[in-house]
Amino acid sequence: MSGGMILLVVVAVLTLMGLGHRVLDRLRLSDKAALAILIAIVVSTIFIPDIDITNRVSINIGGFVIPMGLAIYLFIKAETGKEKARSIIGALAAGVAIYLVQRYLLPAEPEKLPIDPNYVYPIVGAIIAYALGRSRRGAFIAGVVGVVISDLIQLILNNINNIPAPTRFGGAGGVDTTVITGILAVLIAEIVGETREKLQGGTEKKRLHFDKGHFVSSLGENEKRIEIKTDETRGDKDEEK
Repeated sequence: MSGGMILLVVVAVLTLMGLGHRVLDRLRLSDKAALAILIAIVVSTIFIPDIDITNRVSINIGGFVIPMGLAIYLFIKAETGKEKARSIIGALAAGVAIYLVQRYLLPAEPEKLPIDPNYVYPIVGAIIAYALGRSRRGAFIAGVVGVVISDLIQLILNNINNIPAPTRFGGAGGVDTTVITGILAVLIAEIVGETREKLQGGTEKKRLHFDKGHFVSSLGENEKRIEIKTDETRGDKDEEK
């Protein structure tokens, strides 16, 4: 089993145990939806072969279609234009960085590397994706789309230079790169975000609470609670009279 598949299984188990609920909530996903997506990626990657678009281009359901669909969904659900802009910038930067690392920094023979190149790309992409995407959603979007952009760059250059090399979106190890990049970007965002909150003595959104994937003001609810308590107290006093 590849590293990406192992990571998916680990995330699925953690989801079943109820861990990571806060992260899923911020990603606009319920536990059931997250499990369904994870299972779909695993099953489609194992049992559905790459789909040929042309004689040089193919796509993989589990490594390309499902992650991209999720990234698009999260992009649509982003609350502000600023978050969307950061996601786009992060995706472009991550894509260019992954391509440059692949093209100029890694050796031509992967066997010379101490680790699999499919793990190098996610690390580079995830760090840049979080640095520019910032939020959990932005980091995931930038990470997943960044991998796709790096493949697009390679495809364009191959066509310009008339190189007959095939481009497999999400296939041939691409599922590992895509999955690990997206999950690692979110993990970095969660760790850094939690650390920042503790260092500054709490979240910047102290007066907000999370409800169905959105930050909602808690002021109104606090006022309602005060009114309810006041009414109850008055009722008790009336009964005493």
